[in-house]
Amino acid sequence: MSSNDNDAVEFPIDGVLDLHTFSPKEIKTLIPDYIDACLEKGITQIRIVHGKGTGTLRKITHSILERHPNVISFRHESGGGSWGATIVDLQK
Repeated sequence: MSSNDNDAVEFPIDGVLDLHTFSPKEIKTLIPDYIDACLEKGITQIRIVHGKGTGTLRKITHSILERHPNVISFRHESGGGSWGATIVDLQK
């Protein structure tokens, strides 16, 4: 039918990272790796979708962003009252 279920999942480097399919343990390396990949492609603003939920993924995400040397700033996505995503500005 289709490809093997054990194949690694690849996702596009397009400036939007949806964390819903990852565990909190995975995002600790995923976010810095994604930032680096975006910068390699010249993407300097990304949107990280962490969802509203209990706020655990948001807290972990913000903690990682606070320590990343290429993050200029980050903020909750504005518009529509959404607190489920964070917009990140990166330095080249």
